[in-house]
Amino acid sequence: MAKVVLKNLTKRFGEVVAVNKLSLKIKDKEFVVFLGPSGSGKTTALRCIAGLEVPDEGEIFIGDRLVNDLEPKDRDIAMVFQSYALYPHMTVFENLAFPLECAGVPKEEIKKRVQRVAELLKIDDLLNRKPRQLSGGQQQRVALGRAIIREPKVFLMDEPLSNLDAKLRVYMRAELKKLQKELRVTTIYVTHDQVEAMTMADRVAILNEGILQQLGSPDNVYAKPSNIFVAGFIGSPPTNFFDCTLTEEGILDAGEFKYPLPKDLVETIAKTVTSNKIILGIRPQHIEVYRRKKTEDNLIKAHLYTTEPLGETLILDLKVGDTLVKAMVDPEFRVAEELWIEFPTEKIYLFDKKTGKSLL
Repeated sequence: MAKVVLKNLTKRFGEVVAVNKLSLKIKDKEFVVFLGPSGSGKTTALRCIAGLEVPDEGEIFIGDRLVNDLEPKDRDIAMVFQSYALYPHMTVFENLAFPLECAGVPKEEIKKRVQRVAELLKIDDLLNRKPRQLSGGQQQRVALGRAIIREPKVFLMDEPLSNLDAKLRVYMRAELKKLQKELRVTTIYVTHDQVEAMTMADRVAILNEGILQQLGSPDNVYAKPSNIFVAGFIGSPPTNFFDCTLTEEGILDAGEFKYPLPKDLVETIAKTVTSNKIILGIRPQHIEVYRRKKTEDNLIKAHLYTTEPLGETLILDLKVGDTLVKAMVDPEFRVAEELWIEFPTEKIYLFDKKTGKSLL
């Protein structure tokens, strides 16, 4: 197997910089997900690793080999596409066997490897069918099998589950993760779906506008976002943000409410903040909601705008002045037109408004 190293990888399309000086190291046998919105550069980076795009700058290493000048077929990688890319005129057996035939593998060895992969993916009873006779999930398994059968050093997967229905997607996420651990093959997986990323990855590389925003474990990027983009992109519903001014008394003034910061927190952010303009962030599930005001001074008055029942939880859309705030509560919570909310200090995020970087 092999590690993958990118050094200052840059790819431009005209004046658009799709990937901007991307540097990261993917460990041997690791499952890394490139996550980001449309146009973030994740697929372009993957295609550069595969050799389907030629980078304008930077270096790509697979194992200890610099592969910039190698053809895709010589990089010892296998790619699974969003569209499956199966040959419609071939049976499942022929689709699986095709990469081995191209590599000159003897027929008896091909039969053994096809049977082994088919059994692994539970498609051994489909070997005589054509792709049009398969469901979306079955086609996806065949596409995976065609990649696996080559026994490559690296798997590259470009949104392979996006064409499946929601229920099958959940099932295939678990199957893919289990399969990767069994095969122990370095895997780079591209998606815009944060649930896929958070549930499958060993580490997540979050990209935006071609720039790496943060690389870390799912728990790390969720609990300790490096900047306001990551905090807003990871988590559903998204994080609530408030533009604030930090006063000399250590109070965040958001206009509609004031939020006093502990002295030690003020001292911490004073070391890195560039001005007194700060963005306060709090996730909906971390907001405490009360039907009546307590004795504490830091409760914030809110008015119920609407509710979003989700069965296991209830999302409250609240208005604090003119600002819409989302909070998550137990579905049994008795709502009222007027409520009081609290932001626990240990759960807040603080960002420098100018740079967008985390201050904590």
